[in-house]
Amino acid sequence: MKRIAVIGAVLENPKISQKAFNETVSQYKDIVKGRMGIPFTEEDVGVIALTLLGELDAINALTGKLGNLPQVMVKTAVSGALKNEASPEVGV
Repeated sequence: MKRIAVIGAVLENPKISQKAFNETVSQYKDIVKGRMGIPFTEEDVGVIALTLLGELDAINALTGKLGNLPQVMVKTAVSGALKNEASPEVGV
């Protein structure tokens, strides 16, 4: 079942971590529906929000890969099952 999710990421020292982050996200371009990035240049930090629409396994895989990158912290919020993706009622 497809879900909608938001991944929030904080990249410390983005000059080093941003390339690997972008390469990882591009591997999941089929589920990425939106992206917003805000650089905090003086603090040497980047903040990125990804909006996703995809299967829970793909969302979790992307979250895991991003979370394993050095100097990248991620948190994910995931919706429940979407109405148009819900299982048909049994016995109706």
